[in-house]
Amino acid sequence: MLRLKVPDMSCSHCASTIEKAVKSVDPAARVIVDLGASTVAVETKANDAAIRDVIKSAGYDNEKLAA
Repeated sequence: MLRLKVPDMSCSHCASTIEKAVKSVDPAARVIVDLGASTVAVETKANDAAIRDVIKSAGYDNEKLAA
């Protein structure tokens, strides 16, 4: 499970954009967004760097959190 801090994520549109970006890399990914904590958890078989890069490409800086 990849856990990310996404400080610029502030609304349901942001969450939807991030989920769509992740699913463009891995359509089977499970994405759990916590808007209050500005975190995203991703259960995926894709490479962590690929997930982080696609979220960054969608316009959201992110930082990997400890497991």
